[in-house]
Amino acid sequence: MTNDIRRIAAEAGEAIMKTYDGPAEVETKEDDSPLTQADRAAHDCIVTALAKLTPDIPVLSEESEGIPIEERLSWKRFWLVDPLDGTKEFIKKTGQFTVNIALIENGEPTLGVVLAPASDLEYFASRGNGAFKRFGQAEPVAIHVSEADKARLRIVASRDHAGPRVAAMLEKLPDAELVSMGSSLKFCLVAEGAADLYPRFVPTMEWDT
Repeated sequence: MTNDIRRIAAEAGEAIMKTYDGPAEVETKEDDSPLTQADRAAHDCIVTALAKLTPDIPVLSEESEGIPIEERLSWKRFWLVDPLDGTKEFIKKTGQFTVNIALIENGEPTLGVVLAPASDLEYFASRGNGAFKRFGQAEPVAIHVSEADKARLRIVASRDHAGPRVAAMLEKLPDAELVSMGSSLKFCLVAEGAADLYPRFVPTMEWDT
């Protein structure tokens, strides 16, 4: 199923990139976060494709209509989707935005794909089969986290959500190297060993985990 999800993520990435070069039409959601036509296009693409692939598995997407938390907590198996993670990065045209799709079973991820369509960079993994990174037309390569006993920590933090608690933590780690990155690419840097730690102390929705 991993390759099916990779294909769906790629299709969503194509939908996003169709609007990337033009001016972004931005709305503001109730939580004051931005929403663009690219968010909607990617959401529609992914939800439609997942419904065809696995009609019995519900989908929780950032752009889903409000699904009650009681219903979400009752799901033992569901797709967790952020169709365009890093909308602010998309608007600023930094390229640091992603398509995120994961299968959650009994509260744990068992399959996941992260695609950065602007750079054709892809990460994917499934339980028992390892984790991989693909760049451009190259073959995927296996990745793994860094060794835990390094003398100098590499800490990756959000461009927009680092906050005072992260700053306070960094003050206690003066030798740490700070890497600034947008979207779920922060998780990917940890997964491939390019960073050791991603601290986040602010409230987080399911699709941002």
